Amino acid sequence: MSADFLYGIEVIINGLMAGVLYALVALGFVLIFKASGIFNFAQGVMALFSALTLVGIMEGQVPFAHLINAIFGTSIHHFGWTVPAVLAIILTIGVMVIFAWMVQKFLFRHLVGQPHIILFMATIGLAYFLEGVGDLMWGSSIKRLELGLPQGGSLAIENLTSGLGGDDFYGFFIDKLDIVATIVAILLVILLVAFSQFTKYGRAMRAVADDHQAALSVGISLNFIWVLVWSLAGFVALVAGVMWGAKSGVQFSLSLIALKALPVLMLGGFTSIPGAIVGGLIIGVGEKLFEYLVGPMVGGATENWFAYVLALVFLIFRPQGLLGERIIERV
Repeated sequence: MSADFLYGIEVIINGLMAGVLYALVALGFVLIFKASGIFNFAQGVMALFSALTLVGIMEGQVPFAHLINAIFGTSIHHFGWTVPAVLAIILTIGVMVIFAWMVQKFLFRHLVGQPHIILFMATIGLAYFLEGVGDLMWGSSIKRLELGLPQGGSLAIENLTSGLGGDDFYGFFIDKLDIVATIVAILLVILLVAFSQFTKYGRAMRAVADDHQAALSVGISLNFIWVLVWSLAGFVALVAGVMWGAKSGVQFSLSLIALKALPVLMLGGFTSIPGAIVGGLIIGVGEKLFEYLVGPMVGGATENWFAYVLALVFLIFRPQGLLGERIIERV
């Protein structure tokens, strides 16, 4: 095998790894959209907020320390202890569940029956509000997320594959964190699909997604289901925030990963969990291959716009996405 062919294989593998991280964010969108018809623009900020909260709890940081110090003239920043990673993750999940309950109680329960554009605008306001709260609680500085996850390229894979293409090929460079993210994403998707298909609450979620009134008529609580869905979306956001935060640091640009999830949803479909995974893999591989093959001819930086151009093409020819449901309404 030639070295160029093997480098192409390496690009595809790294594209699949990146696609898994995109799909993690897209999963949160799908969960909320399926159950409530709400396109949650705040999903990326939820990933940021959960990662900030996790770091703050682990480091024993005092929430709203800057605000407290400004009001009372104190100089407190930390409690003086650190929290183990596992316990911090559990506490962060608890915070995201409380957040889900508050969103349902104070926001969306008052918007039942409103047009979808109103609900969408509400999520935009929620995104900016949550970003501001995250800044006040934990500060705006870039934070390192130390969970003991492996970093850097895998020497084992590099040594195993070196020499396959002769002296011009030095082995596949595969990031160990991407491998971990791939395994976590696969397990998460399996658990979500199993929960949706084989549990009582999963069937209730699907019933709410199909028909709110019919679900109410058989005794399903919409409030409970929506809190459950937002909690699951918060958990998915936490996983995505951990993976992206461990990769590039917990910083406020982390919220922009939601924008990369939009092409994923357009390709896979807004109502399909498998579609989010397939869409993420297509986007990840497509942008890496396009940059590798075409980027040098057009000056590079094609990864910034390739996904959106591909999504626009899909919107023209298959607006419901690859695995999304075709919506037919009587007019």
